Amino acid sequence: MKIQESAENYLETILMLGKAKGNVRSIDIATALSFSKPSVSVAMKNLRENGYILMDKDGFIALTEKGHEIAETIYERHTLLSSFLMYLGVSKETATQDACRIEHVISPESFEALKQHVYSHKEIMDIKDVKI
Repeated sequence: MKIQESAENYLETILMLGKAKGNVRSIDIATALSFSKPSVSVAMKNLRENGYILMDKDGFIALTEKGHEIAETIYERHTLLSSFLMYLGVSKETATQDACRIEHVISPESFEALKQHVYSHKEIMDIKDVKI
């Protein structure tokens, strides 16, 4: 099932914040994305209602299995795409911004082909964190 790009961004952000901080709250997401707290609250409600996140009584947010799977997929795409673009000579800032857009629209088939290519040249390209 395809979800909206904004939902994918929220899930990826929750994953990344969770890896960095351990516990994640709505205010952490709002700060990381430079969004208003009310906007994030609405998004968290939608993600919770659709089974992508859980929120405990203290406001801590955790990804469900379904949410974690999507977040990992988007994060893998972002990591590989930004690394590959930087390898091609694109500045880190531009590569990161472009990867953020591409990661949501690239087909699974195209991404898998790109990933296989990068993996087969991993030593030459000096690209890390490539999962296969």
